[in-house]
Amino acid sequence: MHRELVTPRPGWQRKLDELGFDFYTLEGKAYWTEQACYVFTSDEIDELEASTEALHEICLKAVEYVVANKLWERMRIPPAWGDYIERVWRRGDPTLVGRFDLVYDGKGPPKLLEYNADTPTALFEAAVVQWHWLKDVKPDADQFNSIHEKLIEAWRGILRRLPPEALVHFARFDTQPEDLATSEYLRDTALQAGLAGKPLAVAQIGWNGRRFTDPDEMPIQVMSKLYPWEWMIRETFGAHVLGDTTAFIEPAWKLILSNKMLLPLLWEGFPSHANLLPAFDTEHPDLGGAFARKPIFGREGHNVTVVGPGVFDTAAGDYGAEGYIWQAYQPLPVLDGNHAVVGSWVIEGKAAGIGMREDERRIAHNNSRFVPHYFAPGGDR
Repeated sequence: MHRELVTPRPGWQRKLDELGFDFYTLEGKAYWTEQACYVFTSDEIDELEASTEALHEICLKAVEYVVANKLWERMRIPPAWGDYIERVWRRGDPTLVGRFDLVYDGKGPPKLLEYNADTPTALFEAAVVQWHWLKDVKPDADQFNSIHEKLIEAWRGILRRLPPEALVHFARFDTQPEDLATSEYLRDTALQAGLAGKPLAVAQIGWNGRRFTDPDEMPIQVMSKLYPWEWMIRETFGAHVLGDTTAFIEPAWKLILSNKMLLPLLWEGFPSHANLLPAFDTEHPDLGGAFARKPIFGREGHNVTVVGPGVFDTAAGDYGAEGYIWQAYQPLPVLDGNHAVVGSWVIEGKAAGIGMREDERRIAHNNSRFVPHYFAPGGDR
């Protein structure tokens, strides 16, 4: 694995605009860059793929453990919601997509930093935008990226479970460009699978006393949402979910996986697993004084503090009321002054591709740059 400097495509901004990717600059800084790319060997890609699927497998075991033992208090989940989560888990409500954030340098096994299992973004960039870059810049190379095809196939599986007239509502914050692009991309892949989709702003969701409705008073049977479950469980309006009249993508059992308490739970269940870092729900001697403290329901790097020998970094934010977990500090690889993190995508339980993010800081956040990647055949670079 290494970082390679490349020449941006002539008219690259126009090419991105034509794809519908219009937020390549965020808050005055580059979000997408093609002045560089990340390069992997095929062996490294194989390792990322296998590790991603191994991690997802033990995460599903963790869900079963939480549900079977009703660990709602530990997970900071209200018991009434625990009953609902158990119901949708037992009946097998389908999952579509999630993203593991991994620390990986090609020298040791990938290590799990967290699982963005509920409302993962950077999907459109990973599935489509970097693929078009590859075709233009590295047409003879390959990319770990079957996200688009796997999404369409996953939607076809969901379609088979629904009545013929079924419609999926796609709820999101229209004012947030990355959320809007992610939701619209999911809607597009659903349409390609033959499933009708209707866009919907979160603020437009209504309640008629019996079920959720859209502004046209149409009942919402299935909702693909980019609205976190941990927000919903604390809102009065969100309690209507417990009536179970709407199916959600992602389902409520994803609240267990997007919860940072998952990390100590995994370490307890699978100590010394090759793809896990030691993690605890209190500061622990095994951390050796080097750790990342993360809020249980944190998002986008907010309120994370990194401590280690000669290292200290912290990010502000409004999270942490529910408490924190402590995870052993594993430095991100630094290439050309950039801390690089691998976002490894899971579609319907299968590894589907990666997207690379980088930042000058040790703590990645929602505006950290997205950088395309490719891999070379065999073990060569």
